[in-house]
Amino acid sequence: MQQEVVLAMLAKEPSQGFQLRARLDRALGPLGEAMNDGQIYVTLRRLEKAGLVAREGLACSPDRPERKVYVLTPAGEERVAEWLREVSWPKPDLAEFHLKLIAAAAAGIVDMQRRELLRRLRDVQRAQMAEPDQSDAGLLLEGIVLRLQADLRWLEACERNWSDRRNKG
Repeated sequence: MQQEVVLAMLAKEPSQGFQLRARLDRALGPLGEAMNDGQIYVTLRRLEKAGLVAREGLACSPDRPERKVYVLTPAGEERVAEWLREVSWPKPDLAEFHLKLIAAAAAGIVDMQRRELLRRLRDVQRAQMAEPDQSDAGLLLEGIVLRLQADLRWLEACERNWSDRRNKG
């Protein structure tokens, strides 16, 4: 779990760990399913050790223990502000997937890659269709769909290139 995401959520409002998890679930939809609850708490502990968040106790009632509410420290507020000011775009991951495609050309397993990409695309499109219109999770899923479609187009370009080389050689 990226620490800045948790900090940004706490910048909006102080929260308990389970509240943060619920807010992430609403924001991420099916993308948040892979995240386990422990990740939130591990991240909160790391942020606390780094002095970016602090715990405040909130008394519930005499028969219930104090609840831990996490709030940003001034250093945490500055970190969130810096993160939000950064203009960044996801960097293409040219490692495993793309190298596997190059190897696949020689090994003749490009079709397996295509089938896997199409399976993932179908799964993500189903999840996207299940999301309400204009939801944040739907927007994230749309980004994944577009990336998978781009990978499929790149795979087709690779095949054309390899086919042209075989035909000329």
